[in-house]
Amino acid sequence: MISFCLTRSNARVSRGWERGAGTVWVVVLMGVVWFLAGVAVVAGGVRVTRHRAQAAADLSALAAARHALAEPEAACGVARDLAHANGATVRNCVLHDGTVDVTVAVHLNVPWPGPHTLTATARAGPV
Repeated sequence: MISFCLTRSNARVSRGWERGAGTVWVVVLMGVVWFLAGVAVVAGGVRVTRHRAQAAADLSALAAARHALAEPEAACGVARDLAHANGATVRNCVLHDGTVDVTVAVHLNVPWPGPHTLTATARAGPV
């Protein structure tokens, strides 16, 4: 039977140049994790704003199309009011033969690149 006896002198090999290297790696890894988490939060915010812009465009186009045949002069005004209620501004509203094309813009403040404007377009009319 072979037995091993570990004493304090041979159980721990001291390498002076490696002392504290684990701490540095953990700090670097945590920095990378925090950076990726920040990127994910910003990307999520951009995606939500994009969906909000498209929803505002869709609703504005539907509201304008409802008024397009009965009161064409008020159709784009209704679209502007509804877009404003959804946090967007109408950039373009075109009424042609009962069909309405609406383009809206939503402003977004992103921390790293700065403020951006996201646009969305929707078309609605009689079926």
